[in-house]
Amino acid sequence: MKSSSLLVRQAARTGALALALALGAVTTQAQKLPKPKAILKTMTKTNAYFMKMWPDPGKEIVTNIARPSNIWTRGVYYEGLMALYKTDKQKRYYDYAVEWGEKHKWGLRKGIETRNADDQCAGQTYIDLYQIDPKPERIHDIKASIDLMVTSDKIDDWWWIDALQMAMPVYAKLGVMYKDDKYFEKMYQIYNYSKTAHGGSGLYNPQDQLWWRDKDFVPPYKEPNGDDCYWSRGNGWVVAAMVRTLEILPKGAPHREEYEQMYMAMMKALPPLQREDGYWNVSLVDPTHFGGKELSGTALFVYGMTWGMNNGLLDKNAYKPIVVKAWNAMAKECVHPDGALGYVQGTGKEPKDGQPVSYDHMPDFQDYGLGCFLLAGSELYKLK
Repeated sequence: MKSSSLLVRQAARTGALALALALGAVTTQAQKLPKPKAILKTMTKTNAYFMKMWPDPGKEIVTNIARPSNIWTRGVYYEGLMALYKTDKQKRYYDYAVEWGEKHKWGLRKGIETRNADDQCAGQTYIDLYQIDPKPERIHDIKASIDLMVTSDKIDDWWWIDALQMAMPVYAKLGVMYKDDKYFEKMYQIYNYSKTAHGGSGLYNPQDQLWWRDKDFVPPYKEPNGDDCYWSRGNGWVVAAMVRTLEILPKGAPHREEYEQMYMAMMKALPPLQREDGYWNVSLVDPTHFGGKELSGTALFVYGMTWGMNNGLLDKNAYKPIVVKAWNAMAKECVHPDGALGYVQGTGKEPKDGQPVSYDHMPDFQDYGLGCFLLAGSELYKLK
């Protein structure tokens, strides 16, 4: 029997989804996308649960230790909340995001000097809120932090692939706002180092068109079935990074073509790996290694594919059944009656982390999974 990695390579070479259809990974047209009001109702329910659980957006997050609530997990939630706000402009969403920024004085977890993309993730929402109401304090710290990186010669900061989603949209936003290509150039240099140099020869495998999470997972590391370890949520972060960056960059912006090519490559690699039930495994090409339903990676792939259809890059006939099947599975099987989300892998960097993943087991952080879900739902809401 051919390995799943080989199947991915075959699908990528042909540029077709026929292989995925033959494997039964893609649903038929039998499933229908819920109406926009039903999608919005599901998003509203899950978000209402979170806002009820966290009435004070500045409150510390306590798990094994106490952390400030402007860390990356909460930053991803606010990305999703801002997408929901664009879909349904409820003032309470905007006020909740503003209060979060104010409680942290629009600052980053480790200050302006941080080079950590996780710390800079909050800046995505700070900039969004600045663009709505341009109060200088909203953008001061994130711009100062990125400016320090732009003037530095260092380009090896994003040594883990999650970092692309956390920071690339910040550079893109600043480049557009200030009409300054220096942000685009620095973003590309750090991105390209991750793609081609980290781990020896880069974290991206052009043969399989997927990314290893960091240097710990490049070959000769193998999953139990003998294939490479491609972590679902990690590749989801890269998809989200490409989408959010492409959405910001104008046509003709430096290196935009590279990001679009990367996006399209991943969009070819992922459909054959969808499970029969609509999800993607935490280990994309080894379904026997902690195989099962998982929301966060699945939601990010739905977000990416739906964005591609909404922006004319992907064929709706091929991709709509994929996202419909995934969304319906998440909406039906992951959403608790009170709005909590199940089947979210906890924090970590590989399949074995954050286990168990189940309906009843809540992850260590309940924010980023919701952020991913809201990003997916907000794009699906726009799908014709």
